[in-house]
Amino acid sequence: MNMLSAIAKGMFTTFKHIFRKEVTVPYPEERLPVSPRFRGRHFLVVDDDGLERCVGCELCAVACPADAIYIEAAENTEQVRVSPGERYAKVYMIHMFRCIFCGYCEEACPEDAIFLGKEYEMECYTRDGFIYDKTKLNLNVRGAAKQRPEVLHRLQEDLSTYHK
Repeated sequence: MNMLSAIAKGMFTTFKHIFRKEVTVPYPEERLPVSPRFRGRHFLVVDDDGLERCVGCELCAVACPADAIYIEAAENTEQVRVSPGERYAKVYMIHMFRCIFCGYCEEACPEDAIFLGKEYEMECYTRDGFIYDKTKLNLNVRGAAKQRPEVLHRLQEDLSTYHK
């Protein structure tokens, strides 16, 4: 009798779950929405006029607990102007294997130059591919708005103060 009640209990559990809605998602075709607080791939913002927002202050590198950010700063000249400040990041690299996606770099940046977007698919076949330089990180303001709409309002306010 004890064995029959155990089998009946197991059958009841099985039949209860047969008619439930599936919780699995066919991943590449359909993606679940991420949390509003989700922190994914890094981006460096480039303004509409082509100037990089990063001024090479290295505060993001100092704030990074995983030591994943490397910056070499250089001086802007009148002939070559890369950012609105006196300096710019000549070399900006993030080692994605080291990054713990804490968001401290985003919080430390006084220019709102770096932010963590919603992308989470970062695939590569070599280790060197996970070292993101400025060519992989740069994103225009409109692209930043698609990643994080709340960032656009902040960026547009800053643009209006730059061009006064």
